[in-house]
Amino acid sequence: MTTRTSILLVDGSSRRRAAISHSLSGSTLHVEPFEDVAELIARKPDEGVLLVHDEGDAIGPLLEAMSQSGNWLPIIAYAESVDPGRIVEAILRGAVDYLTFPFEAVTVSESADRAVERSNAMSGSRLREAVARSRIERLTRREREVLAGVADGLSNRKIGERLDISPRTVEIHRANMLGKMGANHTSEAIRIAIEAALIN
Repeated sequence: MTTRTSILLVDGSSRRRAAISHSLSGSTLHVEPFEDVAELIARKPDEGVLLVHDEGDAIGPLLEAMSQSGNWLPIIAYAESVDPGRIVEAILRGAVDYLTFPFEAVTVSESADRAVERSNAMSGSRLREAVARSRIERLTRREREVLAGVADGLSNRKIGERLDISPRTVEIHRANMLGKMGANHTSEAIRIAIEAALIN
């Protein structure tokens, strides 16, 4: 008996969802379509491969939800017109593969097999790194510089001297940095930076 792989399809276009579901219906893949990430997250899936239309910021919220649940599901992103920069961004954020739509069932099946193999080979560290990178991306250049100073163990005064700004300005950037990263304290921000491989 052939095992059917569950494909959790996230796409805002009902036309594409219907076309993909139809094209995969005769394969060993079982498709569960979702209109958006919020609908998928509400369902709380614990298995399957995520096939996500890469528009806006679909991958970030998925990573956050998986981080909170502690359950990593591999992500395959896709788009109709493929931009190399967009592919790189999606992969850095945690996608394990990227497809061009329209695609054949065999292409999705092979990609899903690779995604499952990769996810089995990865530990939770890959997910933590992807989530951490997603949080770091929210920061401005100056907030990243302040984070680097904090990670070096510098006081607000010393960071200010390094960046040629006042300690009060450093304090404001530091508070904004913590808020954007979702960190409650400095040590948590440093942990996120380490997980993102921003610092050693």
